[in-house]
Amino acid sequence: MIVKNAKLLDGRIVNIKIDGERISCIGQCEGDEEEIDAEYKLVLPPYFNMHFHLDSAFTNVSNKSGTLWEGIRIWQEVKNKLTEEEVIRNALTAVKLMVAQGTLWIRTHVDVTEKSLKLLKAIKKVKEMVRDIAEVQITAFPQDGIFTDKGNDELLRKAIEEGADNVGLIPHNELTREDGVKSVKFAFDLAKEYNRDVDGHIDETDDPNSRFLEVVVKETLDNNWHGKVTAGHVTAMHSWDPAYRYRILPQVAKAGITVIPNPLINAVLQGRLEGYPKRRGNAPIKEMIKFNVNVALGHDCIMDPWYPLGSGNMLHVLFMSIHLDQLTGEEELKWSINLITFNAAKAWRTEYGIEMGKEANLLVTDMDDVVDLIRFMEPPKFVIRKGKVIAKDGKYILFNGKWENVKRKPQ
Repeated sequence: MIVKNAKLLDGRIVNIKIDGERISCIGQCEGDEEEIDAEYKLVLPPYFNMHFHLDSAFTNVSNKSGTLWEGIRIWQEVKNKLTEEEVIRNALTAVKLMVAQGTLWIRTHVDVTEKSLKLLKAIKKVKEMVRDIAEVQITAFPQDGIFTDKGNDELLRKAIEEGADNVGLIPHNELTREDGVKSVKFAFDLAKEYNRDVDGHIDETDDPNSRFLEVVVKETLDNNWHGKVTAGHVTAMHSWDPAYRYRILPQVAKAGITVIPNPLINAVLQGRLEGYPKRRGNAPIKEMIKFNVNVALGHDCIMDPWYPLGSGNMLHVLFMSIHLDQLTGEEELKWSINLITFNAAKAWRTEYGIEMGKEANLLVTDMDDVVDLIRFMEPPKFVIRKGKVIAKDGKYILFNGKWENVKRKPQ
């Protein structure tokens, strides 16, 4: 395959030749291969969704207060009623939606406080089913806390033994500060024992006294787990004293921790208990970048107890982040695409980018530049994975060797 007249992120106009699964030429490449004419429009590497919940997607239960805590209470009931078949159906729909809109790497949290582990079993099957169109990582996530109920710690261990890729945690949902600290230490011990990354929900609250990120930093440094830790949400950061942020953020960078804001969902969940002005619900991206913290983004939810909307489009996530953190300068807008591309690839630790010899993973868009990509948030014309076109126009996807229409909801 040759992708002709492709405009790269650095502005160059090139042809991109693909042999098998890899890029073999960038420049004045010619050949008799199948051609895609990019028509001088932007061609870029595909997107990452660094924080999502495939197990709850499309459960679509009303959350009247709109709070995180009511969502958790609702989910406690919903997860026990879900069948494995329903979870697979819903998760497959979500993955196909994301792939059709340019996301080829998905990290999903799966609730492992459901005692039969049916949710984990279902998402493991989905991971295998979609292996030709996306790479899925599973984080074993103790939604109700590791030490809130007897046996949750052993369920987390069992989930890792049964193949979960990352160790999850939620220290701010433990009963006491002491149990929260204990849960962080337990997660790191488990990660070291099984050589897994740590991928936590950390300080997802408006409470300025929630400061478990510092505990995660300490454990990362003590265990030499540099570059293997992500901290999701960290919404308490927007309530922390500036002097405290000034102290802790350089240590987050030193530990190589990636922070994952989830702006769609946290803009909805946070600030529910206060009048006006309301807090934005987003860890401050500009400030983190100033201290050299690696930041990437997550979509988090689609139509579940925490969020009634969502389409799987990572450009929607980026669009919201730009508004919440006012990343509207010309250079800021151009740079912001890194939040769903290269910064995420760094946290995933995977081969990435449009370069000679690398896997041919490309998005052929209908946009002139990154600013227009963000303005219009349209799906790519072609999604190419390992040298093969697997999706077109956000409407069609190649799944199990057959082209099918992309469904917006499970049917």
